[in-house]
Amino acid sequence: MARARHYWLFKSEPDVFGIDDLKRDGTTFWDGVRNYQARNLLRDDIKRGDRVLYYHSRVQPIGVAGVARVSKGGYADPTQFDPKSKYHDAKATKSEPRWYGVDIAFVDTFDDVVPLTALKTNPKLAKMMVTQRGARLSVQPVTKSEFDAVLKMAGK
Repeated sequence: MARARHYWLFKSEPDVFGIDDLKRDGTTFWDGVRNYQARNLLRDDIKRGDRVLYYHSRVQPIGVAGVARVSKGGYADPTQFDPKSKYHDAKATKSEPRWYGVDIAFVDTFDDVVPLTALKTNPKLAKMMVTQRGARLSVQPVTKSEFDAVLKMAGK
């Protein structure tokens, strides 16, 4: 039996790797996640075909800038093994990796970012993790209805 598609919100700083970079490159490996809760989602739950709200943080306006899809499910983040990488983890081994990532592919860019302030005022998004105080996780689950509500706000 086929697994139902799941929905996610991934946060990135646009000066590091924004939606325009993903559009240019087509696909990328989502690396550098160093939070165990987010790691577990990347390793265990996020699968090929899932949809992603691409969220820009540390910029004005903060908010959802577009959509991506997961093109390859979780696998060991190779940067953890590279001593020259800022994401190196001396405790990680190839037989027991500590950190995971996924590949994502570009789907769409919104004409305008859907700002966090607008997300917070939409009653359909009242329980969405990103709208909650202190929700800083860089990879977050999103319900299908939340995903659809954000697309509607973006005019998609």
